[in-house]
Amino acid sequence: MPRLPRLALLACVLGVLGVTALAQSRGEVAGRLIGDYLLPAIDRGLRDNDPPRPPRRSTSSYLPDSVIVKFRSSASAGARRSLTAMVGGDMIAPMSNADFDIIRLRAGDDPESVAARLGAQPDVEYAQARYRARPLFTPNDPLYRLQWNFPAIDMERAWDINPGGTSAVTVAVLDTGVAYRSAVLRFTGVPWRRDDGVLLPALGPVDVPFAAAPDLAGPDRFVAPRDFIWDDVLPLDMDGHGTHVAGTVGQLTNNNLGGAGMAFNVKIMPVKVVDTEWDEAFNSPYIGTDDVVARGIRYATDNGANVINMSFGRNGPPAPVVEAAVRYAVSRGVFVAVSAGNEFTTGDPERYAEFAPAIDGMVSVAAIGPTKQHASYSSAGPFVELAAPGGDFAAHTPPNSNDGVLQQTLDLDLVETWAGSVARYRAPRFDSFAYYYFTGTSMAAPHVAGFAALLMQQGIKNPAAIEAVMKQFATDLGTPGRDDLYGYGLINPRASLRGLGLAK
Repeated sequence: MPRLPRLALLACVLGVLGVTALAQSRGEVAGRLIGDYLLPAIDRGLRDNDPPRPPRRSTSSYLPDSVIVKFRSSASAGARRSLTAMVGGDMIAPMSNADFDIIRLRAGDDPESVAARLGAQPDVEYAQARYRARPLFTPNDPLYRLQWNFPAIDMERAWDINPGGTSAVTVAVLDTGVAYRSAVLRFTGVPWRRDDGVLLPALGPVDVPFAAAPDLAGPDRFVAPRDFIWDDVLPLDMDGHGTHVAGTVGQLTNNNLGGAGMAFNVKIMPVKVVDTEWDEAFNSPYIGTDDVVARGIRYATDNGANVINMSFGRNGPPAPVVEAAVRYAVSRGVFVAVSAGNEFTTGDPERYAEFAPAIDGMVSVAAIGPTKQHASYSSAGPFVELAAPGGDFAAHTPPNSNDGVLQQTLDLDLVETWAGSVARYRAPRFDSFAYYYFTGTSMAAPHVAGFAALLMQQGIKNPAAIEAVMKQFATDLGTPGRDDLYGYGLINPRASLRGLGLAK
């Protein structure tokens, strides 16, 4: 559902970047892109002793003014109009990459009640509220130094068999965007309220620099970028989550810079389907609801992705529109990895992971810490299928300094100016990078996505076969056999690749 119309975008001179003349000749992409960034990205190295990252906003909220509905193919146009009128709503214009509709509701109507009423009708396949997706990493505590996660799954010997996959395989990173290119984008900030109730003022018109992450970007690395939050082709990360996740999938390796990634030769498809604080502050036209996620999955499938990584999710009732999109992807040969959730202490179900066991070719991924034990936050239940390193700051007492998953991402000092005092609030920069340790099942899932890319290069193309191989060679942890903490066990890329005997 579009937000209210954005404020008019006004010109602003960014003299230090020297882009004024270029800005006058570049106005594409819905007025956001005003020029290519002329300076290289800044790499500020490993960050020690930074404060913890602030908690994320709730994952359980939904939009109050609309619902998603999937009419049966047998439903006539008249029947669709009648059902829409029955709930006092009106249909919004059809959207790209969608096999469902959005109905706008009257003010005061409860989306859950309307969805239940529609879902009971014979001409409706499913109906649901438009729940919002959120990244699934836990708050960032003190920073750490080593990539323990790769030795934990024996990746050194796995790389001896398959050194980083191939550029013939594309992994779509559905997330908050990726730092994949340089640009200067123009925004007009609006007032917005933080979760703690503090109202932050409008920044007015600002020109914001972006750059490609130095340890992720390479020639022809990124393909078919798409932004479903801003409805354009610039899925740039304004948070850091998506760039960190993409690093675990395919951080450049053996380049004398930073850390390593699972499948460092693959192509990466950045698809932005999750909005975060700066998207809100700059009044993005869309936010990351279930229907936006579903469209992103279908887009990635239709544009050449072989693997999809979804390091985000939500609580609340089931998400049939996302499940249908995943089934569409898997039926067309796309393997899907999804975070199992960070809700162990609350027991809340993770709705994007819960249908994974019913779909051969989609895998729900729990997290372990550096001791190969269940991460304290990692959700448990019958939907957990495999485990991978996600980090755990509670793994040692006192806390150890290498218990997170390390990757390069945006410099949070220059990104999270919205945190802390209002006096600190200023326009962000997305052209500076550092190496941070994050924890969460968000960090675990991309290990599985990268693993799937390696298996595809080995010749295992069918998503269901990839899942079967992963489970067959997984290292059993916890209770013998499948259990609710680790699923079938910790992924074992070396044993899988060697056992297949397809590449030596």
